[in-house]
Parts: sequence; C-alpha cells; structure tokens
Amino acid sequence: MPATRPSGRQFPADFVWGSATASYQIEGAATEGGRGPSIWDTFATVPGAVLNGDTGLVADDHYHRVPEDVALMQEIGLEAYRFSISWPRVQPTGSGEWNEEGIAFYVDLVDRLLAAGINPVVTLYHWDLPQPLEDEGGWTNRRTAYLFADYARKMAEVLGDKIEIWTTLNEPWCSAYLGYASGVHAPGRQDQAASLAAVHHLNLAHGLASTAIREVLGEDATVSITLNLHVTRADSDAAEDLAARHKIDLIANEVFLQPILEGRYPEEIFAQTAAVSDWSFVQDGDLELIHQPLSLLGVNYYSTGRVRKLHGEPKVGDGSPGVDGHKSSVVSTWVGAEDVEWLPQPGPHTAMGWNQEPQGLTDLLVSLHQRYPELPMAITENGAAFADQVSADGRVHDEDRVSYLHDHIDAVGAAMDQGADVRGYFVWSLFDNFEWAYGYDRRFGIVRVDYDTLERIPKDSAYWYSELIRTGTIAPVETAPQLG
Repeated sequence: MPATRPSGRQFPADFVWGSATASYQIEGAATEGGRGPSIWDTFATVPGAVLNGDTGLVADDHYHRVPEDVALMQEIGLEAYRFSISWPRVQPTGSGEWNEEGIAFYVDLVDRLLAAGINPVVTLYHWDLPQPLEDEGGWTNRRTAYLFADYARKMAEVLGDKIEIWTTLNEPWCSAYLGYASGVHAPGRQDQAASLAAVHHLNLAHGLASTAIREVLGEDATVSITLNLHVTRADSDAAEDLAARHKIDLIANEVFLQPILEGRYPEEIFAQTAAVSDWSFVQDGDLELIHQPLSLLGVNYYSTGRVRKLHGEPKVGDGSPGVDGHKSSVVSTWVGAEDVEWLPQPGPHTAMGWNQEPQGLTDLLVSLHQRYPELPMAITENGAAFADQVSADGRVHDEDRVSYLHDHIDAVGAAMDQGADVRGYFVWSLFDNFEWAYGYDRRFGIVRVDYDTLERIPKDSAYWYSELIRTGTIAPVETAPQLG
C-alpha cells in the first residue's frame, strides 16, 4: 500500500462531491424498452474482444433498479451524480425517430435525483454509438457529428434546466484511438487514418452540440467536455526522450485541447502524422464550429506514463495489457509516435496495472490552470480497481481504494492551494460494472455488485467517502461505521 499524505485537509463548502457511471456499463436491459444496438453490443460478441466473453446485456441492471440506486446515492450523501445517456436508448438508429420509452427512463431518473437532493450531471456520449451509425462509418463519417448535435438538442429540449452540467463527450481520446486505431475498444477497427478522422469529427461533434444546447437553453447553459489528459514523464532529460514525450502530448492531449480551447490544431501534428493522413477531413470553418465557450473542463485522471525514444524494433502487441495502460494491439494506439517506447512504471499498481502517482494529478491541474487561468475544472473521474472480496462480516474492506482516494483527493486540494480552480470531484465509480474490454473482472466501485444476485454492498470506501462529503474534510484511511 502506498504511503498516504497527512489527513485533515478542509475543502470549501461549495465544493461538489459526486460519483460517476456510464450507461452501457451499468444499465443492462440492452434489448428492452425500445433500445437499439450500440457498437459495444456488437463488439462484445466478437470472440476474444472482451475478457471472459462478458457483455453489457444485464450489467448492473440499473435500468430496473433506479429507485434502489438513487436511494443508495442519497444514503451515501452524493451531492451530484454524473451519468451518461445511451444514445441508442433514446434514438435507436442514431437518426430519425425518437424512442419515447427510452427518453422517459432518463426523465424519471433525473426527477428522482432532484427529489433526493442530488444534482444531475449528464454526459451525452460515453462510447455507446448507435450501431447503424457505425455501419455508415461511425466517427469517421462527418455526418455523425451533425446527428450528435441533433441528439444533444433533443436532450436539452426534454431535460431542460433540470441538468446541472451538460457534458458533450467523455474521453474522445479513447473513442478515437482505442476504437479506430488499435481496435481494443468498440468498434474494433484498426486503421490509424480512420482514428485521426474520428478525432476531428468528435471535436466537431462537441462544438456543434455545445451550440445546439445553448440554442435551446440560452448562453448561460453550463456546457463541458471530459478529457482523459495524459500525464507523461520523459525517462531522462535527453533531447530524444523529451521529444518522445512531446510526440505523446501532441497526439494524446493537444489534438483536443487546442481546437476546443484555442480554435486551432497544433501545426506539428500534421507533420507527425503525415505518413498516415493529410487531414483533408478538416473543412473550412470547422475550427470556428469547434471552438465554443467552455463552462467547465472535466478532467479524468488515474495514473501517469513514462516514455523514451524507442530502443530497438517496435513491439507488436498481442492483446495483453500494455505498459501504456491499455490493451496492446498489432496496430499502435499512438499514431505517428511509433518511435516512442513506453516503460514500466514503479508500483504500487492497481488491478488495472496502473501506477499510483497522486502528484501527477496535482501537476496536471496546476499546468491546466497556468495555461487556461479563467477555466474552471472538475475531476469527473478518479478511482481505482482492486480485487475486492466480501469478508466474513459481510463487509468489503477495501483499504487500498480508500488509500488511493485519500491521496488523490488530497492531491486535488494541493492543486487548489496553488490556484487551480477546481469545483468538484466525482469518484469513479459508484458501482462495480462492465469495465469495457476487461468485462466484469475489474472492480472500480465504491459499491460492490454481486453479479449473480445483483445485490449492492457499500464498501468501506463508500463509508469513508460519505464522511468526507458530510464534513468536507479528508479523514484518515479509516471508515465510518455505517452510512447515514
């Protein structure tokens, strides 16, 4: 277990404490209520694509357990709940007719959250693209961005000012590169040129959706995007290693930050990826459409990486976990950076094989604040997977997770001490759930889900987090005796 920082840090009274989930990971009911198939429904049936052949067909069965789940959120004391809307549940084909039964599900969820005193934070896209859109090219097809804006407009019309924050996209890096370059996520394509087209069309979708939401709700609507910005260290101060890190920063971070927040792509990215794409999918006026006012930047953070200039020949991945934190593939995720070598990180590690470095979160938030000093931020995902077990007393004593949360929440406070404008923290995740290509093998929840009975069991981390919400003060790595 890592050594923890001192406890006792006090957060401002208006700091928002929440938790997060995603539709495909928890809802289940994949063929019920008029929902259409998503790319993850399709991908999960491909032999070997998901560990143990798991699918989201049932998941946590949240679709049928909303009253129970909202009551549990209220018991924990969540002030906000970040969830995603399943596009194929509300519009089965991604265009055309709307599914009123699917829309009613989210209206009911939002109303129950508000009745429980919990602010709804909506993510419009957390990776479950309607399969018919993928059949037409998915995020490589420019039309998908415009259809996404239509979908955003409809959700704004339906849910209106009940929503605290509108988040357009969750981690477009994963959608573009893991989905279209390495193919370890849905839709499972292995085409680096396609991944760059997906990057641009996701950026375009964000800008178009931002405009659509504000056309419905007014200019003051709180519009956000959530990015998993990579904190990458160079292995040495040698020029070649610093250049390796810069290549990763460009392909991982700058292709999203600069167009969204500055209205341009970094010039270097065109040269870096020239062997793959000429970027002809960027049309005149696109950057103006992408560069819309951002009310809040969502930051997802789990670990750091370390790189150097490649020594020897590139290694071909076989689908096993890679040292970059993602499943490996025969096609590199890191487009235009195949001469960069990822290095193993020192421990301790989580069950995902990810290192634990709270200082990376402080560094990220401070650097973002220095670069965009007027931009508020929130930690929209942070958490850890561990191999939890139910003890003889019926409890889940997940001290490793409590320690992880303790140190990373303290790291947020340290960034705030240095001026970073951080408004809230959302632990990932509320529930154990379908962890994408790892199926149900990795448990991130502060609430355990028994996948046989679907029973919910709050872990010690839920008790500890509940006390943090109640007091606003980081407690030692111990737990409150009970919720409430």
